[in-house]
Amino acid sequence: MSNYETLYDAYLGLRRSLAKAVSTIVPPREIEDIVQETYVRICEVSEREAIQYPRSFLFRVARNLALDHIKRAESRLSVSMDDDQDPLLDEQLSDDDEIFNQVAAKEEFALLCEAVRELPLQCRRAFVLKKVYGYSQKEIALDLNISESTVEKHIANGIKRCTYFMELHTRDAQPTTSSRISGARGEDI
Repeated sequence: MSNYETLYDAYLGLRRSLAKAVSTIVPPREIEDIVQETYVRICEVSEREAIQYPRSFLFRVARNLALDHIKRAESRLSVSMDDDQDPLLDEQLSDDDEIFNQVAAKEEFALLCEAVRELPLQCRRAFVLKKVYGYSQKEIALDLNISESTVEKHIANGIKRCTYFMELHTRDAQPTTSSRISGARGEDI
């Protein structure tokens, strides 16, 4: 069986999974287009022999296509919104927003890095290989010499613990409703 047939068979077997994966990124009406574009991209691959993990390759292609679609949609939206606004006001607001967004993104990233550092070692390794480097569970299992189900548990645990960590520290950074109310009245609750 050639690598083309392997890729094609993998694509046919993963169509639903690819659709489900991109459904978290793009609107429902765009899902089928992204999945079909994934097939077009695998047809265009010139060095199929270099693809060792067709499943991971297909998911990565589909994800990248979905992210590109979102970026294009955002740029079209911003261009259409630009037509309706005062250029001077828009420039000032975009500068302020850009600075705020950069600072917020850096703070959030630093918090996420801290959350990942708090994970147990094996969990952290599996989590980083999956979420940062995009490895498949099978690739991670081979790399860490553990079972795929253990990889899945580590990733789920990592997501849960990082989410909890982020929520806890984000909540601590923002005053609660009761403290804002009491602070406004000058009383302690």
